[in-house]
Formats: sequence, C-alpha cells, structure tokens
Amino acid sequence: MRNPFSRLKSLPWVILLQVALAAVAIATLADLLLAQALALLLANVGSGLMPLLRLVFMVLPIAAGFAIGFLALTVLERWFNRQVYIDTGVLWALVPCIALVLFIKGFLPIPAALVTMSYPLIVGVLLGIFVIGKRYWRRW
Repeated sequence: MRNPFSRLKSLPWVILLQVALAAVAIATLADLLLAQALALLLANVGSGLMPLLRLVFMVLPIAAGFAIGFLALTVLERWFNRQVYIDTGVLWALVPCIALVLFIKGFLPIPAALVTMSYPLIVGVLLGIFVIGKRYWRRW
C-alpha cells in the first residue's frame, strides 16, 4: 500500500516558506500605503458615496488575498524557477505556507488594514494561486 504522506515529504517546504514570506512582506508594505490612501479618501468623501464604499470594503479582503496569491506565484516563478518544478502539489502547499506566515504576522506589532489572517483573505489567496497558476495544473 502506498504511503499518502510520501508526497508531503518531498515538497520544497523551505522554498515555499521563503516565497510566502516575501509575498506577505511586499503585500504588507502595499497594505500600509493603501491604508493611508483609504484614510485620506474616507476623510474627503461625501455621505452619498458611503454605500458604494461599504461594498468596496467587503470585496477588498478577497482582492488583497488574490493579489497575495498572484504575488506569491510570481515570486515562485521568477526567483525559484530552476529549483522547483511547479505542479498542483506545490500550488496546494503554497496555500498553507502563506496562511502560516499570515498567522505569525498577526503576532507582530505591524499595523494592518487588509493583510490579516481571515477567511476571505485565504479564499482570495486560493483564487489568486489557482487562477493565475492554471497552466501548472497537472494530473495527480
């Protein structure tokens, strides 16, 4: 009988954690800039646009997660293309690596508006990784 965990042992976990750390660090910097821009926008917006801004704020965590997934896959393709053969298993392993880095980031005293561990953000990460990484889907 084949061991189902043998594939987990052969995944490049250290490289995937480095990719997740780089993607979350870049996204955190962008999050800080976006938080400043949103604060300026909210200070100058009229009351007529508030319902529209509520809809935008509902979609922003999913969009931020999509951007983190896209950024992580781009970093993996550009920096570690020679070391890692990207397939479905690597794409799936990238998701918990990003979630772990986001979880650890939550304990650091870094202010965050969107890049925090949440369900909509993880859904956006899944969408970002698997929509952009569609060309890497292989058979199991």
